Amino acid sequence: MKLNKLFITAGLFAAALTGCTNLDVDVESQYTKDPSQGSGVDPMLIVEAKMADVYYHLRGCLGRRYMEAQCLSSDEFTALAFDGGYYDDGTYANQALHNSRPTDASLDWYGDVTAGITKANIILEELGQSASVEMTAPARAIRAYYTFILMDGFGDAPIMDRVLEEGQTFDRKPRKEVAEWIDKELSEIADHLTEDVTPNTYGKPTKWMAKALQAKLYLNWAVYTQDNVEDYDAATSANQKLDDCINVCEEIIASKIFDLGPMEYRFKFAPDNGPQVKDFIYAMPYDAIDQKGFQYARPRTFKDMKNLLPNYYGSTDKFTQSFGGNMVVTPEMAARFDALDASDQRRLSVLGGDIYNRDASTLLPTTERFMYKDQPVSFTKDIKLAKQDNTIDVGNSPESYMQGYHSIKWFIVPNDYNNGRDQSNDLPIFRYADVLLMKAEAMVRAGQSGAMDLVNQVRTYAKANPLTSEPTLEQIYNERAVEFFDENWRRNDMIRFGHYEDEFFPHYKNFPDANFDKRHRIFPITQGMLDLNPGWEQNPGY
Repeated sequence: MKLNKLFITAGLFAAALTGCTNLDVDVESQYTKDPSQGSGVDPMLIVEAKMADVYYHLRGCLGRRYMEAQCLSSDEFTALAFDGGYYDDGTYANQALHNSRPTDASLDWYGDVTAGITKANIILEELGQSASVEMTAPARAIRAYYTFILMDGFGDAPIMDRVLEEGQTFDRKPRKEVAEWIDKELSEIADHLTEDVTPNTYGKPTKWMAKALQAKLYLNWAVYTQDNVEDYDAATSANQKLDDCINVCEEIIASKIFDLGPMEYRFKFAPDNGPQVKDFIYAMPYDAIDQKGFQYARPRTFKDMKNLLPNYYGSTDKFTQSFGGNMVVTPEMAARFDALDASDQRRLSVLGGDIYNRDASTLLPTTERFMYKDQPVSFTKDIKLAKQDNTIDVGNSPESYMQGYHSIKWFIVPNDYNNGRDQSNDLPIFRYADVLLMKAEAMVRAGQSGAMDLVNQVRTYAKANPLTSEPTLEQIYNERAVEFFDENWRRNDMIRFGHYEDEFFPHYKNFPDANFDKRHRIFPITQGMLDLNPGWEQNPGY
């Protein structure tokens, strides 16, 4: 459990808001008057208190299901089944095979995102049209980010810019129109958001969060503005927003607020990370006790880790909750990590080959082998299936549990995990390292020099050997693969670089049910959303 979380939540304002509307009521509750008028309390404090639920609304979604859809559809991870266990109606395997179904549980976050947008709209409606941009900007920024998630994942999306009256529904708008709307919103509000980066602004929209989102939007502009998702071609589709991307990144860099260090790479993702990480521009805060929902270690950890001592997390207490162990690194991604410089600290993000227990304080490997049933454990790069079908089943034996490299990037401790398998690792959404590499990529795409210095800032910090010449796009693509491994950006990168239809385990052309339809660059609209919106049509190709 974290003790250094200092960001402000609604409860911290209760004393200041005596006499105002009860802050413990559901966010959908309507206020009887404009809360910014006549209360005798700083109206920005009232807005901030009401916004807390909106800021953290996607905590559960980002902590599990959204992650499953993003990382399993990329070349980072594959799903395994253990003699049928964890097949779960194919929800994980379907993402890995690019064969998603509208009923897959791994996609059931669509409704969560729209609910978060609705909460933001309710607050904006309560503030009224006379509210200043400074008051409305945080809600609009979160709304823009949530809309970005829908547009990036599902293509055409509703522009939910108001609270609907009973019986009304939103139409889905073309992806290009949604991207343009997000850009317009961010351009209008960015300079009205706080520039402060403090524990009190941590996890909340700032000017820099809006700018980072805008940079991400611009870098993918050629992807998002095609008439049809399958029309995008990485080699020929022109991006008209490259200069805008460079300029936005430069503005963030020029602020001198953010830094890659001094914290070493592995500690940025540890259970006690937080506002002290200068690399984090915008993050979702988690705590295993009070801000639950982050469960990345659950499917990534050795399946039979429960009650094992010693274990590779180096803990002195046992893990009393079970692990899934069903999401392992693909052989292709494992090979990327094996090829890294021996000094590259990012190698520590994965466990492969002979496994040694880590020191729980330094997070570094010790000389003590990790043992299971009195045998030393080795994780294999290649994955041997029990049968060649879409279950991706490896059987159910000690050898089965050692198939594939495992991610240990999101380090855990028993005191956290034993509370319902939750973790206290905060999830970075936008990092300064991403800004540097986005600018480098945009410069290379625009034919400009100077990208080598930006890439080398990241590589030098990670203790990798620096580049000695200007990077190619493929080198930047490879750099992003290891720098942002297991951070939910790989699918986005693969599509932009034209590698989403590549072959990677088990997404092979000779594999049953592996799909290479370019229309599957976006997910199907979930059945629940289609049922709620009878006028919506399913995405083509599904």
